[in-house]
Amino acid sequence: MSTLRRVQGEGPPDAPREEPRFDPVLLAAVVALVAVGCVMVYSASAVEAGRRLGDEFHYLKRQAFAAAIGFAALFAALRVGYRKVLALAYPGLLASLLLLVAVMLFGKTAGGAQRWIPLGPLNLQPSEIAKIALVLYLARSLARKGDHVRTFSIGLLPHLIVTCAMVGLCLWQRDLGTGVILFLVMFAMLFTAGARVSYLLAAAIVAAPIAWHIVKSTPYRYARWLAFLDPEQYKTGVGFQLWESLLGTANGGWLGQGLGQGKGKLFFLPAAHTDFIAAVIAEETGLLGILFLLALHAVVVWRGIRAALRASDALGCYAAVGLTVLVGAQTAVNLMVVFGLLPTKGLTLPFISYGGSSLITLLAGCGVLLSISGERGGFLRRLPAAIRIGAPVGGAPRLAPVRGGEAP
Repeated sequence: MSTLRRVQGEGPPDAPREEPRFDPVLLAAVVALVAVGCVMVYSASAVEAGRRLGDEFHYLKRQAFAAAIGFAALFAALRVGYRKVLALAYPGLLASLLLLVAVMLFGKTAGGAQRWIPLGPLNLQPSEIAKIALVLYLARSLARKGDHVRTFSIGLLPHLIVTCAMVGLCLWQRDLGTGVILFLVMFAMLFTAGARVSYLLAAAIVAAPIAWHIVKSTPYRYARWLAFLDPEQYKTGVGFQLWESLLGTANGGWLGQGLGQGKGKLFFLPAAHTDFIAAVIAEETGLLGILFLLALHAVVVWRGIRAALRASDALGCYAAVGLTVLVGAQTAVNLMVVFGLLPTKGLTLPFISYGGSSLITLLAGCGVLLSISGERGGFLRRLPAAIRIGAPVGGAPRLAPVRGGEAP
């Protein structure tokens, strides 16, 4: 009977089951976040869209359209595989830099910032593309450099120059928040790759006074800093957005006012469906809703770290770290701004805030992360291996350790 089963294509009862080629938990968390985002974008924007545009579903339809494109990019990246995607890291970096320059020449201005290039139903925001492009570039570059990453001229300097060039172009567009995220991603990836901690600390010490000078020398940024220190004093001026965000959060309580019942979005809270959508979520779903949102983002970060630990090579490991830090850091910064723990910055809440460029690029990045999550190599967990490099005269061959188990 067992022979007959084998002929018919059935394996023995104890045959190991084939594991999925991607992490289903990670995919489920991302799908859930996008679904929650679409619901909350409609809730936060329906009244304003109906009043200004005559279509209460205007922002929802655009967000759903962006989500469709994003999921197509996600499954395309998953099907192609992260190695083929990362093979395009250098052309992607060049394209993102050119787009950052192009937006300064003929970009669209909104809210006092020139960050978008109109493309039909969507507005392309090159800084969102730059985040993913930097992660892919750093992953490919660090994987190729190997142990040379510990040297200043090879490991730190070129990556610092590229990152500073991107940050400078973002600052030209009055986008300090993206610059902060880019630096955080760079430091995390360099640390993971084995760069000297002393070099990273020195770079951070040099960057800190420069960042403060940028804030202090720009009137609107310094005003936001003062409003952050004392929101109530500036609640009728530059701190109005932060004050309304805090009021909406306080009104939410434990269980919220009910989905769609929030008052802050009714022409009180600016950018209710974009940067400050978490305030609407807090008001309508309460602390429990915010905790659920945090749990979903935490699952993405957890499974991203798991993918980095299980990656079979340096390329996948570094890319997984960069993408995970990108999502985690941007989530943390956005929520800290909304709840008054950081000065106001123009950063979206990943997968939740309205914004086609952000949603599409993050979903494409998640496709790369899902591709890495199917690996079973454990690059970071390997013990140093040894290879023969020759034998002294009259003695046994000498053994030399190889970092990460790779041959030189």
